[in-house]
Amino acid sequence: MKYAYYPGCSLEKNASAYQVSTLLTAQAFEIDFQELDDWNCCGATEYISLNRMAAYALVARNLVIAKEQIKTGDHFPQLVAPCSACFLNLSKAESYLTENPPLAERVNLALAAGGLHYDPGGLSVRHLLDIFVNDIGYEKIQSLVTQPLTGLRIAPYYGCLIVRPRFQGVFDDYESPTTLDHLMRCLGADVVDYPPKAQCCGGHMTQISESCAMEMLNHLLRSAVDAGADMLVTLCPMCQLNLDAYQANVNAFCHTDYHIPVLYFTQLIGLALGIPAEKLGIGREIVDARPVLARIGKEPAQPATPARPKRPGKEELPMPHMPEAEPGLIPAKEVQP
Repeated sequence: MKYAYYPGCSLEKNASAYQVSTLLTAQAFEIDFQELDDWNCCGATEYISLNRMAAYALVARNLVIAKEQIKTGDHFPQLVAPCSACFLNLSKAESYLTENPPLAERVNLALAAGGLHYDPGGLSVRHLLDIFVNDIGYEKIQSLVTQPLTGLRIAPYYGCLIVRPRFQGVFDDYESPTTLDHLMRCLGADVVDYPPKAQCCGGHMTQISESCAMEMLNHLLRSAVDAGADMLVTLCPMCQLNLDAYQANVNAFCHTDYHIPVLYFTQLIGLALGIPAEKLGIGREIVDARPVLARIGKEPAQPATPARPKRPGKEELPMPHMPEAEPGLIPAKEVQP
């Protein structure tokens, strides 16, 4: 099976473990992810609030590239994104451009500056989890498990973006999703009851309101502890970053003592298939997963990379801002999908 593949920016940097584990596990199931040539950032979540027209044009450029690549190859007419924010932006843009011809016309005016044109419709945007559970299937995955994750208690965390809002690629319940739960059970893990599985991690709230962000993350971590989970498993780079990198911040702010590792679902698939932990990027996380994995004999022989330095404070990071009047900026309210 061959798919057009949009990795997104995070998988090339802080979520590189997600990228390597995705490609390694895909090979085991004879899945060929063909990365888009010359793809660009999807705009994440903020850009659309600054300049909606430019944001749609930014995403549409990737859709143009995907369709052209699919035409010239033997891919399915489907574009796969492992990042939940990328999945949302790509599927939302495809849906809105298909349903709103005036919006598509204006976006094409912007694309024309780069010699591009997009005819919306006919492209299916899907999340990586959807491919594993529906195209590969639970039975096939379970048949290749050689190192079951017996005794590992997992809290499956979906986050808020793959189940709602519902544009394309709907494959689970928006309030109580279960696909990741079933997948982890196929790997031999024990799945705990985790009620906030589809609640928001806060996104970039860590850079906007520390108190709000810490309380949101504290709720997710506390629920995992109360459920008796050994680790959280997710499918979104932003969710993994917040729950992993900011766990020490939560401990300081909320006077807690969490040490809960957060891994990607593809890393656990790889472990169950017998792929060495270090090849799957295990050891790159900030809250070390090795002590938990040691209990079931799955820890890496050595850290995959040196420990990452402490994350800089928000005052050291570039912050988005809404300009008063910037030449060429189209106010968001002027372009409604």
